[in-house]
Amino acid sequence: MELKETFQKVKAASKTLGLLTDEQRNEILQAVADAIIAETPALLKANAEDLAKMDKANPLYDRLQLTEQRLQDIASDMRHVSTLPSPLGRVLKDKTLENGLHLQRVAVPFGVIGMIYEARPNVTYDVFSLCFKSGNACVLKGGRDANASNSAGVELIHRVLITFGIDPNVVTLLPATHEATGEMLNAVGYIDLCIPRGGKKLINFVRDTAKVPVIETGAGVVHCYFDKDGDLEMGKRIITNAKCRRVSVCNALDCLLIHESRLSDLPSLCEGLAEKQTKIHADAKAYEVLKGHYPDTLLYKAEESEAKMKEADANVKSIWNTEWLSMQMGIKTVASEDEALDHIATYGSGHSESIVSNNEAAQKKFQAMVDAACVYVNAPTSFTDGAQFGLGAEIGISTQKLGARGPMALEEITTYKWLITGQGQTRA
Repeated sequence: MELKETFQKVKAASKTLGLLTDEQRNEILQAVADAIIAETPALLKANAEDLAKMDKANPLYDRLQLTEQRLQDIASDMRHVSTLPSPLGRVLKDKTLENGLHLQRVAVPFGVIGMIYEARPNVTYDVFSLCFKSGNACVLKGGRDANASNSAGVELIHRVLITFGIDPNVVTLLPATHEATGEMLNAVGYIDLCIPRGGKKLINFVRDTAKVPVIETGAGVVHCYFDKDGDLEMGKRIITNAKCRRVSVCNALDCLLIHESRLSDLPSLCEGLAEKQTKIHADAKAYEVLKGHYPDTLLYKAEESEAKMKEADANVKSIWNTEWLSMQMGIKTVASEDEALDHIATYGSGHSESIVSNNEAAQKKFQAMVDAACVYVNAPTSFTDGAQFGLGAEIGISTQKLGARGPMALEEITTYKWLITGQGQTRA
């Protein structure tokens, strides 16, 4: 491996993190947050270099863009992480056996966490803060689209670490090449856990290629089911917020499922979407109801849209399992809650799902039957976020079931070991 020496340095540096106290980690995180604010002009200049190379119509443009407010939010999240209880040293089990052996299961770092992500420079800071707080070193592999932004961020972090006498190799940014990705995924013995954060194509590639352990932070194909007993005004707020708050993130709404008895309310439910210029791909029943009540230039027949998408991209399976990442969404009419549940089971990605209903039985059934990391009742899926959950920040949203699930923060990036203390016992 051409990067073997790099991985060796990170592995060695990771061992030194165990010597730091939580107070020292917190002080350093606060110092990095201060540096982000102080160096905002330089960070925005680097980000502008990346933005200049990307078409504004690209759904990734919003994810790539840093603003003064977003950098302030990043710094705020880092400060919040510094105030959270340390995940390390937590005693998860404590017992004494009949033979007198004392057993403790305690939380410890994984060691070195590898992160692969696309045009998301904020991930650079989030991953550093969570890994550093939890005693992990991190290897970052960003995409070419964000290389200037990521490089500027890591250089800033390195400068702060050096002032505190910390080995800067605890945070390492790999070259933005496909070859570096391949080496990272094969760095057995150096990287203890790899986490991909991006679209379905990236995640599938990592899962199929990696020889190191992987936790999937899957793409979000997100639904909201407006039940026959849903509140209209509440539904309007939830649907608009879930879709339009920020369309390029994985918790954004992709498909509205509406009970057929409430189709007459559909134009009203979509008022906020029209104001935000959201393109709607509606099934036959929804299309007929919206026709004349929704801008013609923004309304499409779902079957025609699907045919065009398949013609343009052979990998498209269905319009209903499309993660739009743009100001577009589908609308599907269902005859019952069971049909909505079947649709979600067929096309959902296990990320976040929501129901709008005042029927308690329908709410409980939805929560019990939907197989997703986050299941909402009368709330938008836009809340699926580590900071919103009070976790400080997140390293990703896990859609798998083995290990972490949902927003992954400090506790989710630690493992454990057993500590056994005896007084000379021997086993028969």
